[in-house]
Amino acid sequence: MTAPTFSSNQVRQDFLDFFRGKGHTIVPSAPLVPGNDPTLLFTNSGMVQFKDVFLGAEKRSYVRAADVQRCLRAGGKHNDLDQVGYTARHHTFFEMLGNWSFGDYFKKDAIAWAWELLTQVWKLPAERLLVTVYHTDEEAYALWHEMIGIPAERIVRIGDNKGAPFASDNFWQMADTGPCGPCTEIFYDHGADIAGGPPGSPDEDGDRFIEIWNLVFMQFDRQPDGTLVPLPAPCVDTGMGLERLVAVLQHVHSNYEIDLFQTLIKDAARLTATTDLENKSLRVIADHIRACAFLIVDGVLPSNEGRGYVLRRIIRRALRHGWMLGVRQPFFFQLVPTLSALMGDAYPELPARQDLVERALKAEEERFAETLDAGMRIFEEVAARAKGKTIPGVDAFRLYDTYGFPVDLTADIARERGMEVDLAGFDEAMAQQRQTARAAGRFASGTGLPAELVAQLRPTEFLGYDCLQAQDLPVVALLRDGRPVQRLEAGESGVVLLARTPFYAESGGQVGDTGVLEGERGRFEVSDTLKLAGQFHGHVGRVSQGVLAVGDVLSATADAQRRGATILNHSATHLLHAALRSLLGTHVQQKGSLVAPDRLRFDFSHFQPVSASELAEVERRVNAEIRRNHAVEIHHMGMQEALEFGAMALFGEKYGEHVRVLRMGETSTELCGGTHVQRTGDIGLFKIVSESGVSAGVRRIEAVTGQGALDYVDAEEQRLAEAAALLGGHPTEVADRIRQLVERQRKLERELESFKAKAAAGATAELAGQATDLDGIKVLAVRLEGFDARALREAMDRLKQQLGDAVIVLAGTDAGKAALVAGVNGSAMGRVKAGELLSHVAGQIGGKGGGRPDLAQGGGEDGPALASALEGIRTWVAQRLAA
Repeated sequence: MTAPTFSSNQVRQDFLDFFRGKGHTIVPSAPLVPGNDPTLLFTNSGMVQFKDVFLGAEKRSYVRAADVQRCLRAGGKHNDLDQVGYTARHHTFFEMLGNWSFGDYFKKDAIAWAWELLTQVWKLPAERLLVTVYHTDEEAYALWHEMIGIPAERIVRIGDNKGAPFASDNFWQMADTGPCGPCTEIFYDHGADIAGGPPGSPDEDGDRFIEIWNLVFMQFDRQPDGTLVPLPAPCVDTGMGLERLVAVLQHVHSNYEIDLFQTLIKDAARLTATTDLENKSLRVIADHIRACAFLIVDGVLPSNEGRGYVLRRIIRRALRHGWMLGVRQPFFFQLVPTLSALMGDAYPELPARQDLVERALKAEEERFAETLDAGMRIFEEVAARAKGKTIPGVDAFRLYDTYGFPVDLTADIARERGMEVDLAGFDEAMAQQRQTARAAGRFASGTGLPAELVAQLRPTEFLGYDCLQAQDLPVVALLRDGRPVQRLEAGESGVVLLARTPFYAESGGQVGDTGVLEGERGRFEVSDTLKLAGQFHGHVGRVSQGVLAVGDVLSATADAQRRGATILNHSATHLLHAALRSLLGTHVQQKGSLVAPDRLRFDFSHFQPVSASELAEVERRVNAEIRRNHAVEIHHMGMQEALEFGAMALFGEKYGEHVRVLRMGETSTELCGGTHVQRTGDIGLFKIVSESGVSAGVRRIEAVTGQGALDYVDAEEQRLAEAAALLGGHPTEVADRIRQLVERQRKLERELESFKAKAAAGATAELAGQATDLDGIKVLAVRLEGFDARALREAMDRLKQQLGDAVIVLAGTDAGKAALVAGVNGSAMGRVKAGELLSHVAGQIGGKGGGRPDLAQGGGEDGPALASALEGIRTWVAQRLAA
């Protein structure tokens, strides 16, 4: 009997309902941008949001969890972009179903529940399922064989098949050291009519046996020497790809045949007027709209570096496939409403930000459309002259640098023509342009702690919300050059870790505190405070006197003036954010910030410059909230409660179950762990200093507050007074005086142009007499001191009228530079080309130029070579006339 079919939405909900019934806490999907994890470009698996839990650096209120995690593999180590659209199961964006045990249940329950869900809830035929186990995992083997009843021939033992001990498809580890353990995978057999063999066989890469669920049993701690030490609390980490599971449940072979993709493919076909629903370009477009939409939802916008560059690559790959289908107008953004209807119930943040997603995609489409046709023409030229089947790296780089073609897009096009790209040559060309490869280090691991310290230490207790000074603070660790030491001597730089501290560690845009640590034996000058491994405050600085040792008890004093100025700017940043959202729209999201003692910098999503009148209104609204002198409220609550309270979570930040909510009046409610004023009136004055663009779709405002704002206003008044003195009037008259000066200047410029025109007319009359005759063609080549390009063109027009059949070169010189204009007129046309003539002259003086056959412009250096070049023009023209 054929098993029933299930919709994608039903499968997603069935999974969560099933594990909710097994006592699991249902956890929302984390964003695609990992919070405070610089080691990852994107969330690429379900375990990312639980990484610190597995490492022991974070505790949750629950020991069982289940979620549906949105994941992306399109950059960095995990990059499936080239395969998307050409295989049955590769995607950029996918959903991972997962259930988790943090020291609670283990193999028996995990295996039993997986089998129950697959065979009893989703009614998969047991005879179609087989499993793999790590070859020494006798416990898992026995559970499958004896408890579940799977025949021995459908249980495959997988050994170390990757060239090292425990390097196996069925042994998982987070890193070279740390939590690890065997896993068991569940496969679905599509039937003998599909090519391929079972896992572990020579033809396992076929499509007959498809992995649908991986159950990882983290039961060991791998030591640096490779030995495995049993974990005191083994954990379970499972992952099941929604798309490939739904394909099985809907009795189709390809993920692109499931309901979710078929709806997107049909809509893409409508927008591109494509009748062939099997066209691979439709698959690419349907896949890429999910990745692009959710990246924008999670705060990423197209740019030329980092995560934004990956988004741009995906968008442009989709647009190129639309181009292949004949689409020349923006279309991709029109898929967003369909996607929102399909996935909005599971991810309500998508319909909430639908307008932002559509605007961002449409803007990128319009930008790329301007260069796509030109870029494709250049590619065809490059491909035609390529030797063999390889596109030179320098040409691939030109396509990237000039036409915005990501190299993998060029490789994609090349592959369709049976060609490849010289990636090594591309990298070399890139390195020549960028002396430092920004992408290579952008996501390298940031400031951290040695693993052994993370396991030993308790998180730092922060006292700085209530005080700037504290006593009796034990030194729990010292670092020198990133490694633990027992002591730091006078003159040595390092990092001090205390059990408790009043020093704020840099996070959320707020800079770290500075100050002094003192004990009976030494003094440590703190130049910065950083957050290490997400939960430890590292006091960075230098021992100025004596010695510090682990176990010493210190007093700490943070710089009160620096902290006081910083908190004014931090609180003002929240008010600024609220004002921007209320005035410009809720698409405004924070994209980064810097909160320092002397200023604040706030980056936010917006698609056009903020006008002067809008900036003035933002400033007015912020200062109005300051004058209302709201009490600043601090609330501690659960994450879901905070969201219901109206708190706004910020892009790229990681939040735990219990959060700190900052509320200022009715306009600003945000999650924030920073330090703030007690009342908004403490800020005093808010003044915007500048507004500028950071990248496509991202603007930046810089501002000052408090005494800094007063100092800024004083400086502006002084500049106004100086301007008034120079203009001979009162500051209130400056605008009128400047207006009068501008009008006077314009009048003088018009008079000057008139004099120049008269002088030029007289000069050209004399110049015409200097022309020589060459077979009925007048030839003139002269140097004109002080003539700019405009004056040269006017002189050229008059000389052509006076000389008739002529070849003319005029060189205007000034300050060591030469502007060149070449003209051909009358019967000389067709026999002499102005562009070739100008190139001939410019090449001799270290310059360049070009233009039409009758008129060309360029330039170069003034000097002896110019005189020589002008003297040789008659000979050059004679040769052309004789040809």
